[in-house]
Amino acid sequence: MRSFIPLILIILFTFHVSRFTAFSQTEPDTKLLPFQQQAELPVNEPQLAMRFFQARDYEKAVQLYENLYNQQSSSYYYTYYLQCLIELKEYKKADKLIRDKRKSDPRVAKYLVDQGYLSFREGDGDKARKLYEKAMEELLPDQQQVFDLANAFILKGENSYAIEVYLKGRELLKGAYPFSFELANVYQRSGNYPKLFEEYLNLLDVNESYLRTVQDRLQNVLINDPENAKNEQFREVLLTRVQRNPDNPAYANLLWWYSVQQKDFELALIQAKALDRRRQEQGDRILELARLALANQQYQVALDAYTYLLAKGEAFPYYNISLVEWTNTRFFQVTSRGAPSPKELTDLEKEFSNVLERVGENNNSVVLMQNLAHLEAFYLANPGEAEEILTRAIALKDISPEERAFCKLEMGDILLFFGDEWEATLLYQQVYQDFKYDVLGQTAKFKNTKLSFYIGEFGWAKAQADILKAATDKLIANDALALSILIGENYDPDSTTIGLFIYSRADLLSFKNQDQDALKLLDSIPLLFGYHPLLDDVLLKKASIYMKLGKYSIADSLLKLITIDYPDEVTADHALFLRAGLREKDMNDPDAAMDLYARLLDRYPSSIYVIDARKRYRVLRGDKIE
Repeated sequence: MRSFIPLILIILFTFHVSRFTAFSQTEPDTKLLPFQQQAELPVNEPQLAMRFFQARDYEKAVQLYENLYNQQSSSYYYTYYLQCLIELKEYKKADKLIRDKRKSDPRVAKYLVDQGYLSFREGDGDKARKLYEKAMEELLPDQQQVFDLANAFILKGENSYAIEVYLKGRELLKGAYPFSFELANVYQRSGNYPKLFEEYLNLLDVNESYLRTVQDRLQNVLINDPENAKNEQFREVLLTRVQRNPDNPAYANLLWWYSVQQKDFELALIQAKALDRRRQEQGDRILELARLALANQQYQVALDAYTYLLAKGEAFPYYNISLVEWTNTRFFQVTSRGAPSPKELTDLEKEFSNVLERVGENNNSVVLMQNLAHLEAFYLANPGEAEEILTRAIALKDISPEERAFCKLEMGDILLFFGDEWEATLLYQQVYQDFKYDVLGQTAKFKNTKLSFYIGEFGWAKAQADILKAATDKLIANDALALSILIGENYDPDSTTIGLFIYSRADLLSFKNQDQDALKLLDSIPLLFGYHPLLDDVLLKKASIYMKLGKYSIADSLLKLITIDYPDEVTADHALFLRAGLREKDMNDPDAAMDLYARLLDRYPSSIYVIDARKRYRVLRGDKIE
């Protein structure tokens, strides 16, 4: 120990250690200066050894680890001491260390791995392989020995031998422990993802209760997959298992879960139905899937799911809920299409009436009443009927404050639709006051902001939009930002605002579904002014109207014109994003959509649409047509 005193003193001095009690040294009790008060605390010998090792200062580290190992011949100190000797090419000393260790514990096969690794570092690969094979031969049917030997190979970077150890351990233990998690980890290190997926699926053969754990592990593996290669490999492995084992519910459960994760709702519904029939479930899984599909605008899948539930009969516990939600889904399906036909609208009105007659007006049907009121006002021009429906809904005693607030917002929209701006703003303000610190309140505030814009109160509208740019809801924040920029670039209290006023009236007409009148007003802006800063916004608004009308080719050409003529305007990235969405969802042109998303990522890396564009791009790149 004495031979190490000078070395340790030097080391401690190097690391600015002020005191080391082992040498019984004392210092005057002086007051520390401010800069001295931040000095490092003393470190012990193992910490110093690790610092030197991590810094690859093996000459200093080896002296400390030798001393530590002589004091306590633990496996931990042995491992670091041996590695230091090998890195310093002190091969004879390393060989003696390994042999002494093996003599003290001859049953431990992992020391043969150390001898093999030493031979490898000395340049004798054949000898290394023979020693590795010998270690494999000496493996006993002992779970801890399997772990130790496999870890010894992993530490040396010999993943293929580690895999062999686990597979042999599985045989020796005759399935008592499968080593699937351990094998999966090594396969992941090796980049062999198909084998990794096979091991996780093997666990479900052992016990279905592993399902949740397997899902969590898979999610961690699949979440970072920019090329979508791992997802494709997993899908192939899983589908093969399902086809070979159609009666294994664990695989069907996993496929259902994975389909939902990938938003492949059609496949998810197939699996959900199979599980519902096989396990005689009560429909909870399918109801959950229907709602997920609806939230993702997969209306037909949602309708198919609700139809399946309704086929269970009126005695089915979820019958009325399914009927209400089926009707609401029909509403979103019809109104999401450009310019629905009069027959579609009147048929939908009858469906609403029939369902309300069956289930009654209550907390379970309040959303149905709200959507029916919207249909009556915005599509069937029956404002009186719409107001009556909402008045009854608001007066219901068993609905939540949130549901009542949504009905008030709908009533405000209808009043604005028919020109009663004053009553509309009062309702919006009521909701805002009741839910000031909630997304619902932010929604009401933005509706009031847009109302101010519609009637030409541009200064007030911009001030409110600036506040809402920090809204917690991303859509509200984005819309508020766009409105703020629109007004800011085109509003000057000291000059004419005729162009902006015409635009705001056109925006209001579009809100009222008076789209042809809105288009005429928008077309008047370039005719009246020639050039105007609003022209790119005019093109964007016209494109949105044509999208609503289902005239996607016209909308696409207008959006393209923005990206060509106004590439540096704030509308350019929005136009590119909308155009990509058109190509993807409405024009059935995924290749063009991918190109447009990629162009947005390349040209506008700071755009607020980058996150969504990257997500859509990856989804499209990973699509597999079966």
